[in-house]
Amino acid sequence: MKNIIAMASCALFLFSCQNQAQPKKSDNNMSAENVVKETIYQYKVEDLSGDTFDFASLKGKKIMIVNTASKCGNTPQYKDLEATYKEYKDKGFVIVGFPANNFMSQEPGTNQEIAAFCQKNYGVTFPMMDKVSVKGDDMCPIYQFLTQKSKNGLQDSKVDWNFQKYLINEKGELEKVISPRTSITDPEVMNWIKA
Repeated sequence: MKNIIAMASCALFLFSCQNQAQPKKSDNNMSAENVVKETIYQYKVEDLSGDTFDFASLKGKKIMIVNTASKCGNTPQYKDLEATYKEYKDKGFVIVGFPANNFMSQEPGTNQEIAAFCQKNYGVTFPMMDKVSVKGDDMCPIYQFLTQKSKNGLQDSKVDWNFQKYLINEKGELEKVISPRTSITDPEVMNWIKA
């Protein structure tokens, strides 16, 4: 009888130890919820002049990232982008442009040619980065962040065309994706900038 009680006690002890070692389903759920998503502040890129642009320098600001092109039907959006940037740049808002040649080769120029075009035609003063790829196998890291939920924590998306807009809040988190056809002057965008 003593042997049976001792064996039962031993089995109970081993079972409780094994049970404690197994992660509980609720623990797994908790860790998945607590995964720290990336922020835009992790990224450094080069601007059109070849200088390093550190997104950490924009902490506390609202950021609009837009892929641009010089020979697109949406190219006149530069005018409203620049006007809005000038109006709100001292109120915690910045636009960062990324020239890209992914759509019908509508941004074929060199960085120097892009800079000259933006200045001459639209007087662009908001930060313009080095020409990148915004889709496909050679997609640049910052656009991987913008388009992949596993990195941005909000949603998967794809860049549909030139002048698609990604809105980043003051914590460096992706908050909204705006269609290329939607102007920065659209109430949805302006209300976000002003809020």
